[in-house]
Amino acid sequence: MAEIRIGIIINGATGRIGTTQHMANLLAIAAEGGLKLRNGDRLIPDLLLVGRNAETLRKHAEAHGGLRWTTSLDEALAGPDQIFMDCSATGGRPARVRQAIAAGKHIHIEKPTAPTVEEAMALARLADAKGVKHGVIQDKLFLPGFAKLMFLRNAGFFGRILQVRIDAGSWIFDGTTQECQRPSWNYKKAEGGGLALDMLAHWRYMIDRLVAPVTGVTAVMSTASPERVDEAGNRYTVDVEDTSHALLQLQGGAVGVITNSWATRVRREDTMVVQIDGINGSAVAGRHRCFTQAAVNTPEAFFGGGKPASMDFMAQWQEVPDTMPNKPPFRQCWEAFLRYVAEDAPYLPTLVEGAKSVQLADLAYQSVAQQRWMPVPELRADP
Repeated sequence: MAEIRIGIIINGATGRIGTTQHMANLLAIAAEGGLKLRNGDRLIPDLLLVGRNAETLRKHAEAHGGLRWTTSLDEALAGPDQIFMDCSATGGRPARVRQAIAAGKHIHIEKPTAPTVEEAMALARLADAKGVKHGVIQDKLFLPGFAKLMFLRNAGFFGRILQVRIDAGSWIFDGTTQECQRPSWNYKKAEGGGLALDMLAHWRYMIDRLVAPVTGVTAVMSTASPERVDEAGNRYTVDVEDTSHALLQLQGGAVGVITNSWATRVRREDTMVVQIDGINGSAVAGRHRCFTQAAVNTPEAFFGGGKPASMDFMAQWQEVPDTMPNKPPFRQCWEAFLRYVAEDAPYLPTLVEGAKSVQLADLAYQSVAQQRWMPVPELRADP
């Protein structure tokens, strides 16, 4: 058995996602002696932190045993590290990824991979032409509740699926009376902001894999707060949407409905809830819990629920128990990609899948502008 160190550049390492998800999970893999490969070798992540603030980088590096760090992306890409992870602000990501591909690095990045589907597909084709492996984070599928939905689908629980409904979001303060929970770039088009671009990326891969590929979309979007206060206390104008409603056509005839907002108050099981209805049963999942109602256990609710408090609808569902391994979602994403790089293990979420997520947002924006249904064509890496 050999220990193999693999250099990983984390660009945007001091941001929330870079620190709590990418760095933390890669360090956990290293602390456990590395990722065990099929041949018994152990693959040990060796991190290089990249960011803009030298003092913050230094503190992070020292806090974790003296990790390597630099404020120069050029310097990082000129080194021997094999994998490039970009988890900094969305704006400018295509340029950074092109630079990393030119340097011969394998690409594993956050979504959205680019602001438009044309740019996203160009990155996928460029990576293929260079011969580097590439992937995009699809963490939501590995959250316990949604992983249970996947288990139910694969087990044939639903039978023929009729529809999927997604209700997601919460109230994001505008910064005047309480601090905004999201960075200001989320609300600026020039910096890659916009709820649809950010969140439809998640819903595309979830619906594609939990139900069926998306074939059509129509959307309505709005902006609840046209002015907000940024991290420095300065007011700025919001030029993107913070609420998106989408209606989807799915391959095979099922329908999808997405309601997603950063301007809604939560009165449901979780901040994001997915319900799948099938002929043989339905399931509802938040990030951590999942409940089912099989056809044979479905009560009569049309008349039975006609009077207030006459039925306890919540009590009629059965919770799916915790029977599967429960590693953190980002760790599962990283383990799959590392196996892909190290031993060519099967891997689905390539940059083409990332482009599909951008495609859905792109077409939703076009639907709003043209006020019509937009077909969702198949994307292929080959020109």
